Amino acid sequence: MDATKVVTLKAIEATPSTFKDYGQVIEASPDGQEFGSHDAQLDLSQGTPRFYIMHIENRPLKFSSITHHASVTQCLGSIGGHVWYLGVAKSSIVDSNEIKDGTSKKIVQSPSGHSYVPPAIEDVQVFKVAGSKFLKLNRGTWHAGPLFKAAAIDFYNLELSNTNVSFSHSPFLGH
Repeated sequence: MDATKVVTLKAIEATPSTFKDYGQVIEASPDGQEFGSHDAQLDLSQGTPRFYIMHIENRPLKFSSITHHASVTQCLGSIGGHVWYLGVAKSSIVDSNEIKDGTSKKIVQSPSGHSYVPPAIEDVQVFKVAGSKFLKLNRGTWHAGPLFKAAAIDFYNLELSNTNVSFSHSPFLGH
């Protein structure tokens, strides 16, 4: 028996106010403007930063798993301002003190050593990103994507050099 449950989520436009619980929307600012809250507030202190171009093909508008990076922020943006989508849920990293308090939450320990509560399907929000914007994900923000309708899109990606080795975990939603 297949226990797969299909849930349709309506995407909302990623703006600084709609995305604030998950990270930041970074938009163009005038040349020479000083550093401020409009700039990506990054945490790349746990390793060597990696800035690269990701070429992604065939990422339809659906997903069954979700990932978080417990020790790093991440920035994503499409080259050329193409429309793309990202499913997100708030960070659910659990402090070691919470574990000792006998919480009723389902706590999982990742292979990289941190503990977290897997996100529920109802906690996932999908955002549409259009134009020349970056999304900066807060440390621990769950994300699925980038997803898009085009055959392929190139993305700028800023994370740590070992993010996809050491700091990721991708449980299936609903488990």
